[in-house]
Amino acid sequence: MEGITLEEAVELLLSRASSPAGTDEIPLSEALGRTLAEDMRAEFDNPPFDRSPLDGYALIAADTAGATKESPVRLRIVGEECAGDFFSGTIHSGEALRIMTGGAMPQGTDAVIRQEDVQATGEVLSVPYALRHHENYCFAGEDVKQGALLVRQGEILDAPRIGVLASQGRAKAKVFRRPRIVLGGTGDELLQPGEPLAPGKIYNSNLYLLSARLQELGAETIILGIIPDEPQRASAELRPHQDWADLLLTTGGVSVGKKDIMHEVIRLLPARRLFWGVQMKPGYPLLAYEGDRSLGVALSGNPFAACTTFELIARPLIDKLAGRLPRPLPRVKATLKDAFPKESRGRRFIRARFDVVAGTVSLPGQHSSGSLFSAVGCNALIDLPPGTGKLLPGDRVEVLLL
Repeated sequence: MEGITLEEAVELLLSRASSPAGTDEIPLSEALGRTLAEDMRAEFDNPPFDRSPLDGYALIAADTAGATKESPVRLRIVGEECAGDFFSGTIHSGEALRIMTGGAMPQGTDAVIRQEDVQATGEVLSVPYALRHHENYCFAGEDVKQGALLVRQGEILDAPRIGVLASQGRAKAKVFRRPRIVLGGTGDELLQPGEPLAPGKIYNSNLYLLSARLQELGAETIILGIIPDEPQRASAELRPHQDWADLLLTTGGVSVGKKDIMHEVIRLLPARRLFWGVQMKPGYPLLAYEGDRSLGVALSGNPFAACTTFELIARPLIDKLAGRLPRPLPRVKATLKDAFPKESRGRRFIRARFDVVAGTVSLPGQHSSGSLFSAVGCNALIDLPPGTGKLLPGDRVEVLLL
């Protein structure tokens, strides 16, 4: 297939992607960013007991009926309980227990009065106002009820989710194994950072940009570096990784020029072409293929084109390979602050900076597919449908939030 839509490209790749092949059980302390491989439910109420929300005195609310500052109710203090302690006795009418924040409510009590509101002299507590039933009282299960779904299979374990699992006493988490990605970039014009800059050469920014992005997405990555612009040598570098990798990800060599070798590389691997060309700018000449074990996506070598097509096409694929729930990019309408003088005969994505407070998007000065610096600080893509004319400040546009 050639020249398919963005949505068709994503759907086709997702249909070919397999679910994660395995799981790992790892310590919760090492689970940040991993994808949960099973639903996790609460095994008990949390908090597991009724507790005090403040430092004060646990008592029976009915005992304080009619209490005033001028005529306080007097109760006998029968003990003290700090958080982590447990008072095993029962509080009877006319009694109170000094209690600290988080302490378990003793049997018989139904309210807590703040420590700063009372006067304690020896074993006598003076209460200057009446309390209601269950005033200043936290119930067992107030945060989580037993059986509640805590984290769903396919969700990414972030700090709050890890904290919730820890609150249930979970020391380990069952997670999907990381997606395995082989990353390389074709181009005899490329140099690695640190090498002397030579005439006609450029540094391989794509490799570092995508490697960093794969780290953010939690992939296990083998970096091949610069792949020669020669089909036999390029296929020889990729072929040994086909059985290990879930995805072969490369940049460059995908158009129709003399050095656009990836069409021939696919035949030599061997692999089967899924499609070439996606109806979008930048990044039209994207090439996708599949082998017996792995998928392949060859992105444009232009830095911003590679960046855009990675986010719109490769990222959803990597999420599927990681076992994650779908995470479509949020779409919002926004007001354009700057003019865009080019007409868009086909679908076009423009880098932009979205202001969530003002509901506006501003444009950098440079929009070339080969320009990367102007993408720094951009957090959105403006999605322009085919046939869009020149844009003016104040126009309403559809924005994808990155």
